[in-house]
Amino acid sequence: MERTYQEAAPSRADIDALTGPALLEFGTNWCGYCRAAQAPLAEAYADYPGIRHFKVEDGPGRLLGRSFRVKLWPTMIFLQDGKEVARVVRPENAGEIRDAFAQIAQPG
Repeated sequence: MERTYQEAAPSRADIDALTGPALLEFGTNWCGYCRAAQAPLAEAYADYPGIRHFKVEDGPGRLLGRSFRVKLWPTMIFLQDGKEVARVVRPENAGEIRDAFAQIAQPG
């Protein structure tokens, strides 16, 4: 699991070309909601360790976040073969994240 939001983001074409399950997470390292979501995310992710995790810093002018219509942080987009299957915004517990993981993969 990625620990910090990365300034260098993959392109939308790179995301669309992914194969298999992946988690695309948008937020910032200074966001309180983003920090609060990390413990429930880590708890849920522990059941799905093989899923690729892209942790992308978002903000004004960031094209990848705009292409996914991200409005609030953190926004977690669960992908299967580059297509959005589920979305969790500002999760409050590991259960809602785990439910989204279950839509894209079998537990590891």
